[in-house]
Amino acid sequence: MRQPRSVAVRLIGAVAVGALATGSVAGCSGQNQVPSIGYAVDAVIASYNGGSTLGASSGSAAVFQRVLTGFFYTGPDGQQVADTDFGTAKEVPGESQTIQYRLNPDGVYSDGVPTSCDDLVLTWAAHSGRFTKPGAGGPVPLFDAADTAGYEDIERVDCQPGSKDATVVFRPDRRFLPWRDLFTAGEVMPAHIAARVANVPNAVSALQSSDPGAVQRLADFWNTGWTIGSESLDLSRFPSSGPYRIESFSRQDGLVLIANERWWGNKAETGRIVVFDKTADLKAKVSDNAVGVVDIGAHSVKDLDLGGFSSKTVPGRGAEQLVLATTGVFGSVDARRAFALCVPRQALFDALGRAADVPNTGLGAGPLNSRITQQDSLYYAATTGAAERYRGTDVPAATATLAGARAANPTIRVGYLAPDERRAKTVQMIGEACRSAGITVVDAGAPDFRPGQLGEGRVDAVLASTAAAPGPAGSLTGVAATSALRTGNGLNFGRFGNGRYDAITDQLAADDNSAAQLGLLTEAENLLWSEMPSIPLFATPRTIAFGNGLHNGVAGPTQGGTGWNMDRWVLRR
Repeated sequence: MRQPRSVAVRLIGAVAVGALATGSVAGCSGQNQVPSIGYAVDAVIASYNGGSTLGASSGSAAVFQRVLTGFFYTGPDGQQVADTDFGTAKEVPGESQTIQYRLNPDGVYSDGVPTSCDDLVLTWAAHSGRFTKPGAGGPVPLFDAADTAGYEDIERVDCQPGSKDATVVFRPDRRFLPWRDLFTAGEVMPAHIAARVANVPNAVSALQSSDPGAVQRLADFWNTGWTIGSESLDLSRFPSSGPYRIESFSRQDGLVLIANERWWGNKAETGRIVVFDKTADLKAKVSDNAVGVVDIGAHSVKDLDLGGFSSKTVPGRGAEQLVLATTGVFGSVDARRAFALCVPRQALFDALGRAADVPNTGLGAGPLNSRITQQDSLYYAATTGAAERYRGTDVPAATATLAGARAANPTIRVGYLAPDERRAKTVQMIGEACRSAGITVVDAGAPDFRPGQLGEGRVDAVLASTAAAPGPAGSLTGVAATSALRTGNGLNFGRFGNGRYDAITDQLAADDNSAAQLGLLTEAENLLWSEMPSIPLFATPRTIAFGNGLHNGVAGPTQGGTGWNMDRWVLRR
């Protein structure tokens, strides 16, 4: 898709822009550098593998972008930024779309094994969708990948095992314009670890030959072998390809990242970063002076005192939304439309979604009327007219539509990751608005909530940001937003399926003609407002704060989070 205009929202912690660009810190004589910085972010540390459904939906990118690097990473404005420390990627002429990748010759994991094109082959295989097994409703993917966007269009990855070079060739009839969203930070996993644990002598050969037993074992490890739970980690499975590596993890003490001694790029400015996720007691961490950087949903933590911080609330790239089931109480499209007709989108934006100092148009300027078109895109206003019917609560229309659905007095269970003060108020406001239409809304938020519960029938809707992420989310290219509604994708928790929508997104990814984009985006938005697989509310507001004395902090209200440049942070006191 054509990238929309970027509305840059940057919050710089006590440092001049020139100093930020050079990585230096001026005027700090008489202050001592603190050797460790705490980073509080409302992602959930659940998986090292950011390409898996669990990793993507929990927000791994906001935690591990400087631990597992890739050819590109998500920058502070949601753009894809080339990381030449990892390697270079360029599109080359050819009958089919072809990308040449060259890994940095000095690249080596923290366990001493060089990075190689083997890692790219595993990444492609996991996301390609071509490795399947029989299921009750037909073939199901062996790999639990978050999405297949772009990867499914690749015909082959030319790679000599152990080489630093790879050539990616797309299918003759396919083209993927946002190819910089492939092989990105947090998504390129160490193939040598998967091969070792899965007892596969050569992962590249096994995948290229489609050896069924070997591929099954690789998939089993890829799906669960990098899960991070309450038990202690086998650190031999978690090598780093970035400036930081994992030293330890516990729910009580957080994720401890330390400088990676084998990192070949610029050394991390601070030797230790401790990440506290959504499950931490943020109030206690702040009062204990354990946190130097805060990146959370606005108003999500009740009575949080950020005195001693430079703090600002900004609109994020993530789309606050309700993801609806397509079975059970929402098995009929009329039931989904009826619910949307009573959701007070304008009132929710006014009370909970409005960030300070936003322009009259653009990101965060009003209720979000699109699921896949950026609010500051030139296409936005022209493609979102169908949303007007659903701006505010219309009880008579909701009641009539509900009668057509033959679903009298339905109960809607809305799940989200708790505690979250703003989302609890969101559910409360929706419940109050929908009561007159005969719809009962139940707050099903829980500390152990996960978006997969939607497909299991344990809730009827998920309240979260783009692709059901609890915290940092969204990007300029919007690949995750688009993928979350494609048939069969891991991030499609509501199990929505529409062949025409799938075809539209394929065309959007291949044709950058502005007239074609406008027509396709308009058709997509009309289709989605008609089928109602989700209800967009507003650009998720993010509160980002830097402690006094924190230098080189730059807000990242996107899926990469404010930790996108944590290796440049310096705290002096």
